[in-house]
Amino acid sequence: MTKSKHILVLNGPNINMLGTREPDIYGHVTMADIVAGCAERCAKAGMSMDSFHSNCEGELITTIQQASGTYDWIVINAAGLTHTSVALRDALALFTGDVIEVHISNIHARESFRHVSLISAIAKGVVAGFGAQSYYMAINFIADTLTES
Repeated sequence: MTKSKHILVLNGPNINMLGTREPDIYGHVTMADIVAGCAERCAKAGMSMDSFHSNCEGELITTIQQASGTYDWIVINAAGLTHTSVALRDALALFTGDVIEVHISNIHARESFRHVSLISAIAKGVVAGFGAQSYYMAINFIADTLTES
């Protein structure tokens, strides 16, 4: 018997600008495209999904705090907050499910300040550098855990 999974896809600052923001780094895919692609993959795998975006650190933290008991997984692209927000990291550490950190670009091939993630140490896994596919790889991993349960 497989268990249903409920996933929360969180996007941090400037992810809403995908498609127009630095297309040489982030491509032309939009946040709406990514969320739709995640929802489609979740539905095919028998999982449910919600998404939330905010440019405000506090709104992301409140959403994470409210996610425990409702969601089994958080897939998060914290964007620039990945490298700066201890408070966001602490909220994710309190989450009762599992966390996957995703990045569209390869943060390790960019500016040195992007090489350190405050989230990675508490995440189940990290997917970076594959564009929108980074999200889909995370969703696919979660779907694969359904058959292992």
